[in-house]
Amino acid sequence: MEVLVPIALFAMIAAIVVIPRYFKSLERQKLADTLRVAMEKGQPLPTEIVDAMSRDVRTPTALPSASRDLRTGIIWLGVAVGIAAFGIAMGFAEPDVTYPMIAISAFPGFIGLAFIVLSFLNKPKA
Repeated sequence: MEVLVPIALFAMIAAIVVIPRYFKSLERQKLADTLRVAMEKGQPLPTEIVDAMSRDVRTPTALPSASRDLRTGIIWLGVAVGIAAFGIAMGFAEPDVTYPMIAISAFPGFIGLAFIVLSFLNKPKA
């Protein structure tokens, strides 16, 4: 019975990620079918439909940039500081928790530092 809790947790996380993507895929497929039928009948394509189809296409502004890397790095560092603070706070009640939580916080901390370094290395070229 106690195995169900972790399984439910991971199933919930998977459902939060998978279900919206599935419905978005269905929506795009229906829109593509509608466009195909309209093109077969020789009807012109409205600009709204073309905009809807190209809404999620990555543009050059959506590609990695120095400011995006800096923001991502700061977020990862915030996660690391939060985990470390949680470990320190839990250490008041259970002293053996502090060092493992600080060690766990090192992973997102180093990821954040790597993103911050990338933000300085990926300066826009003039």
